[in-house]
Amino acid sequence: MRVDIITIFPEMFEGPFGHSIIKRAIDSGIIEIHTHNLRDWSTDKRKRVDDYPYAGKGGMLMTPQPIADCIDELKSEREYDEVFYTSPDGELLDQPTLNKYIKYNNIIILCGHYKGVDERIREHYITKEFSIGDYVLSGGEIAAMVLVDGLTRIIPGAIGDEMSALSDSFQDGMVAPPAYTRPRVFKGWEVPEILLSGHEKKIDEWKLEQAEKRTLERRPGMMGE
Repeated sequence: MRVDIITIFPEMFEGPFGHSIIKRAIDSGIIEIHTHNLRDWSTDKRKRVDDYPYAGKGGMLMTPQPIADCIDELKSEREYDEVFYTSPDGELLDQPTLNKYIKYNNIIILCGHYKGVDERIREHYITKEFSIGDYVLSGGEIAAMVLVDGLTRIIPGAIGDEMSALSDSFQDGMVAPPAYTRPRVFKGWEVPEILLSGHEKKIDEWKLEQAEKRTLERRPGMMGE
């Protein structure tokens, strides 16, 4: 998968994409990530990419020219499955949605900033808008990181133990059950005996029961309650 990220702060991605699963996926060629500084496409002599909105009060808008030119150039080089835009009023990103995106080969992510982008860009260039929650961030870079991280970990080969990703919360419509590791007793708190029994069927039944219980407690809407 190739990901092209359009941003006014490309340096923000150096840390998050330089470690852990994403770095290993990049190094092994599983995912290819390119960041593009939107100011490089600005025709303004000061490289501005924002201006005051018509009939608006407070805040600035990202101007259409550099965004359009950047996307046009990228699309002249290859075909893209989706052009994403990070927006507070976009579709809420969740695990089933990420699972659908895994089939894509090339995507663009436009990171919003200021009070957003000129509506003409949203109408004519953006194919999918997404949000990571009902709150407003200073910019779309963090949301873009969330999308890339969520996608990367479910690409086959990105995680050494692929079953680990398949057992994550939300993959089966529920949150994950409680998990324990060594030592068997810690500060007097013991690991549930069933997990030490070696009885695989009963352990699976216990995990399912615990997952259902925790989902009803913490995400009741997921189970139609």
